[in-house]
Amino acid sequence: MERRVVGVETEFGLAHQGRGRRGLPPDEAARYLFRPVVDWGRSSNVFIPNGSRLYLDVGSHPEYATAECDDLLDLIASDRAGELIMHDLALRAQEAMAADGLPGSVYLLKNNIDSQGNSYGSHENYLIPRTTHFRRLSTVLLPFLVTRQIIAGAGRIVPPTEDQEAHFAFSQRADHMWEGISSATTRSRPIINTRDEPHADAAVHRRLHVIVGDSSMSETTQLLRFGSTDLVLRMIESGAPLGDHELENPISAIRHISHDVTGRARVRTREGRQVTAVEIQQNLFDRARSFVARHGAHHDRVGEVLELWGRAVEAVASGDHSLIDREIDWAIKRRLIDEVAGRAGLGLGDARLDQIDFAYHDIHPDRGLFHLLVRRGRAVRLLDEARLRRAITDPPATTRAAVRGRFLSAARAHGAGHTVDWVHHKLVDRPLEAVMVKDPFAAEDPRVDTLLGRLRGELRELDDAEREAQPGPLALSERYVATSPVPPPEPPLI
Repeated sequence: MERRVVGVETEFGLAHQGRGRRGLPPDEAARYLFRPVVDWGRSSNVFIPNGSRLYLDVGSHPEYATAECDDLLDLIASDRAGELIMHDLALRAQEAMAADGLPGSVYLLKNNIDSQGNSYGSHENYLIPRTTHFRRLSTVLLPFLVTRQIIAGAGRIVPPTEDQEAHFAFSQRADHMWEGISSATTRSRPIINTRDEPHADAAVHRRLHVIVGDSSMSETTQLLRFGSTDLVLRMIESGAPLGDHELENPISAIRHISHDVTGRARVRTREGRQVTAVEIQQNLFDRARSFVARHGAHHDRVGEVLELWGRAVEAVASGDHSLIDREIDWAIKRRLIDEVAGRAGLGLGDARLDQIDFAYHDIHPDRGLFHLLVRRGRAVRLLDEARLRRAITDPPATTRAAVRGRFLSAARAHGAGHTVDWVHHKLVDRPLEAVMVKDPFAAEDPRVDTLLGRLRGELRELDDAEREAQPGPLALSERYVATSPVPPPEPPLI
């Protein structure tokens, strides 16, 4: 089967807590956070040597978009590298604030909703063939995405209202979706965004932009989130029969499903049938398993994806969440919250449990509760430390990101003005020689190598004094390598 390029864009929640005084508002904190980025790239929207993009989005949300990846572990590693890069920026921001007489702590949360109820996203991008029939795609994919929260949601405590008590829900993002399919993103958030920007040859490729996903702390949740979606897309593209689960009202359904962690909530199909999220996921899982049995696995993690998918559906159907409470975010979090609530005699509406909910998503490796659970063996990791560290500075070796990374590193090492985006590579002083790399799978491009070769040749002709004036290669700190302080003793969970 053909390879597929996938990427994920993650927006982070940002807060500053002052010491002895009120913290800075998010826009001011964001300016401190991105000061090293602007110093490095003369912009708050830059591509960095690992092939990824780092920028400030609407609402002062720091955002990190992974490089193009055609391997699930590369994708997870690139996304996790973004957490470490953001953490490094947070440490620098704290130091700069303290130097300006504003001591305190910067918090970056990899979640999807703040204490005021504002939502921010984790958007997935899947490269699909231009020949894929969009009506068939949406008919099958929408029910899958509406119900995917039961196997890959981040979980949240829903605060009490006049109509309902505080309760636990599968998803942070579900209540903030307003349309099934739309070209909008922030004005009226759809589950699937139709904006057609493939960042590739538009005659061959289309970009599927999925907005509905919850940000994942767990690497195994990410494996299932991206891996199951890829399998459903492959079945759609192959024309395999997938049954009819088209929903009468996807937005009503996604919210109804999210708020019933028994998995028994029934939603209505266009045909008038009443179905549950478990039934839809079980049907698609069974078809995916049969599809792989017929056509073979297209990558070496397919078996793990299927095993975890089946176990996650069983956990919801049976109510035995211990089947997945070390691997799927919502179940890991719910176990933690239930234990803390039971030990302290707290109800779900207690503000101390809200703090647990938010602290789960704190990306600080020594302070965040998810990372504490990993150290205690309560959450599973897939990546070893060496692979994660490489992802901070090195782009994936099998996609166009490798070309972008080499171009960026070489241009900066030689002090050459340059601009890049997902497709274009340009040296400022020779704009007519700009190179477009439209093939996302092109890990090599002779035109870029030739352009950089000319640059190196010209620099060799400089005299020693001129060469001394050229900036040297980037120090590791300038490539956003996260610091690794000695961790303090592990704090109690409450």
